[in-house]
Amino acid sequence: MIAARENFPQLTPQEYFAWEEKQIHKHEYLEGQVYAMSGGSVNHARIAIRFITMFDSHLGAGNCIIGNSDLRIKMVKAENYTYPDVSVTCDDRDKITTQYITYPSLIVEVLSPSTEAYDRGGKFRLYANNPVLQDYLLVSSTSIEIDLYHKKDNGEWIIVNYQEGDMIELKSINLTFAIAQIYQGLTLTNDTEISQEG
Repeated sequence: MIAARENFPQLTPQEYFAWEEKQIHKHEYLEGQVYAMSGGSVNHARIAIRFITMFDSHLGAGNCIIGNSDLRIKMVKAENYTYPDVSVTCDDRDKITTQYITYPSLIVEVLSPSTEAYDRGGKFRLYANNPVLQDYLLVSSTSIEIDLYHKKDNGEWIIVNYQEGDMIELKSINLTFAIAQIYQGLTLTNDTEISQEG
């Protein structure tokens, strides 16, 4: 989640990495500017953890790397770096870098009111240029709703909206799950709570 641009001159990528190591909070890096990351809600954190746990259980100790919001993604053919809430890469090229990954097949962003427009617009445009990315999942933290941006074999992006009772299919990691797995036990904006039974 991007909060605000920091107020100082542009940095090179090398300057950004060195500078951020000394910071308390994380910063994204776009076109030479750094942007402070804001904190999320309780629901935001719980939803992200559920995805990480589910992906880890599904993929096991295989060839893939599952990242949380501490793992940077470098944009393909650009010196831009972001921190998505969850990412998965199974690309061997990502095993030789230590400060970021570049080739995720799946990215999850948990939405908040302050970042939703950016996650759906500018951030998606950055990610969409990645030839390896197949699934971009936008997850509401206030209602039972998930939008999947899926890239078809012909390169066309389609958007599938999932709501209460739906099953979600992530072809990027060959996983199908009930939307209730993500939202069970959470108190949402309308004060409803999803039962543990789903």
